[in-house]
Amino acid sequence: MTRYILKRLVSSIVVLLIIVTVALWITRMAPSNPCLKEREANTCACVKENMLDRPVFPVYTSVPLDPVDSCQFWEPESQVSIGPVNILTSEWGETQYFNYVGHLIRFDLGQSMKTDRSVGETISAALPYTIQLGLQALILAILIGVPAGLYAGLRQNTPADYTTMTVAMVGVSIPNFVLGPLLIMFFALDLGWFRPNGWDSWQDSVLPSITLGLFYAAYIARLTRGGMLEIIRKDFIRTARAKGLSEKTVVLGHSLRGAILPVVSFLGPAFARLLTGSVVVEEIFNLPGVGKEFVRSALNRDYNMVLGTVILYSTLLITMNMVVDILYTVIDPRVDYE
Repeated sequence: MTRYILKRLVSSIVVLLIIVTVALWITRMAPSNPCLKEREANTCACVKENMLDRPVFPVYTSVPLDPVDSCQFWEPESQVSIGPVNILTSEWGETQYFNYVGHLIRFDLGQSMKTDRSVGETISAALPYTIQLGLQALILAILIGVPAGLYAGLRQNTPADYTTMTVAMVGVSIPNFVLGPLLIMFFALDLGWFRPNGWDSWQDSVLPSITLGLFYAAYIARLTRGGMLEIIRKDFIRTARAKGLSEKTVVLGHSLRGAILPVVSFLGPAFARLLTGSVVVEEIFNLPGVGKEFVRSALNRDYNMVLGTVILYSTLLITMNMVVDILYTVIDPRVDYE
C-alpha cells in the first residue's frame, strides 16, 4: 500500500504541474494588460512583479501588452517575426512560467492584480464558506440518496421502486441554476422562511445546500439501488437468510457494505465537484465563497486569482480521488493495489 500511495503522489504532482502549465498559458494568451489601473505607477509595479512583459516560456508567441507611457518594459534578447507572429526567446529564469512555479513551490500563489490582498489571503477567507457548503450538501445527498436507493433496490419493479427512481431522475435533470431561483421564490420570497441571499448564520446556508445537494442525492440513490440489486443476489446473502437472520440484519449487516461500494467510489470526485459546482450556487445566493471570488477574478481578468482557484480545485479533485482509492481497500478486502 505504501508503494501505491507514493506512486499516486508522484503521478498527482505531475498531473497538477500539467494543469498549472495549461492554465498559465491560457490566461496569458488573453490580449491587453490586466494590470492597468488608475495610477500608472501601480500598473508598472504589477507588470514587473508578475513579469507580464516577459515571455511565458523560453520560446513564446507573444501577445503584446497595452502600452504604458511611463513603464520601461523588458526587451527580448532576440525576436523573429514570422508574418503577424513574433517569436521571443529568453533565459529560463526570465520567464513567467518558471517565476510562477518557483513561487508555487514555496506555497506562494502571488498577489492579486486587482486588490491589495494576496491570493492566499483571499482564498483563506472564502474557503471555509465553500467547504461548509460542500459538506452540508454532501451530507444531505447521503442522508437522502442512500436510504432512497436501498428502499428502491429492495422493492425492485414495484410502484415504490418506479416512484423513487422517477423522482431521482427528475432530481438529476434539474440544473442548480434553475432549482436555486425556484427555492428562493418559494421559501424566501413567498413564505419568508429564509433570506434570499448573503451568509450571516447557518440558516442562510440551508437553501444553497439543498440546491447543491439534491442532484447528488438523486445520483447516489441510483448508484445505491444498482449496488443493492447486484449484492442482494449473491450466495452469501442467501446463506444469511437461510440461517434465519432477520431482514434488517441481512440488509444492514451484510448487503449494505457491498451495496455502497459504488457510492464510495463516487463520493471523492463528488465532494470535489460539490466545491467546484458551488461557483454557480454562490453567485445565485451571493455567498462569500471561493466560487464567487473565481467569477469575479475571471470577469476582472485577475490572472493570479484565477490560477489560484484552479490550482485549489484541481488539488482537491486529485486528493479526493486518491483518498477514495485507499478507502476502497478498507471497505472491500478483496481490493489490493500491490
